[in-house]
Amino acid sequence: MSTFTTRDGTTIYYKDWGTGPVISFSHGWPLSADAWEAQMFHLASHGFRCIAHDRRGHGRSSQPWNGNEMDTYADDLNELFTALDVKDVMMVGHSTGGGEVARYIGRHGTKRVKKAVLMGAVPPIMLKSKNNPVGLPMEVFDGFRAAYLADRAQFFLDVASGPFFNFNRPGAKVSKGLIQSWWMQGMMSGHKNAYDCIKAFSETDFTEDLKKFDVPTLIIHGDDDQIVPIQGAAMLSSKLVKGAILKIYEGGSHSLGDTSKERFNADLLEFARA
Repeated sequence: MSTFTTRDGTTIYYKDWGTGPVISFSHGWPLSADAWEAQMFHLASHGFRCIAHDRRGHGRSSQPWNGNEMDTYADDLNELFTALDVKDVMMVGHSTGGGEVARYIGRHGTKRVKKAVLMGAVPPIMLKSKNNPVGLPMEVFDGFRAAYLADRAQFFLDVASGPFFNFNRPGAKVSKGLIQSWWMQGMMSGHKNAYDCIKAFSETDFTEDLKKFDVPTLIIHGDDDQIVPIQGAAMLSSKLVKGAILKIYEGGSHSLGDTSKERFNADLLEFARA
């Protein structure tokens, strides 16, 4: 198993597939690098080196009590890039992972970064406020926390069976395998780590991070994303990132890497080759 240890003693697991220009993948909550396997296989098969890690407290990485917030997530990723000495990386982030990419660039710049992709990503900020009237109210995230603490296994099953993949939409083609995979990845996460991460992905403001993007950026979002609604996310981020390309998937879910896999893989490959 490929791992490295951060400065605070946290063991981070990562996958490193293929050879060629480097593409990194940052996963969503409460998943792991496994969520990116279809994209990694596709891009590695077309001449790219694909690297994806399990965020601290998720998947096969260790479960520290502290550090379950965006600054540390970004610093962990920076330590991974440094350990592997990668350069000219195309960073790809989904959902919470999109926040991780944004915070990485905000804290560490783009000296190792060539391009960025945000897919169904949480920036600029999910939480509703006077300055962000299109966000989601705190009651939504308090509800997440309450359901999580009451029965996290059932909560994860409910999320995967319904809004995450839009399996709750009329006529949806439901994949029990996807539901089981999501649930299994979620249950591998640390209890406190995933709980803390709800605050991290919902309350962190990435506005200033997005303004620091100075590399070609592709923003992809489904217009029927029930987890991270497009109006408060991609529509705003695309205005904050100078020169960003915005692609909207009509009827697209939150998990476009699964429910729109062929299109998303093709868009990633095209952008990587550009």
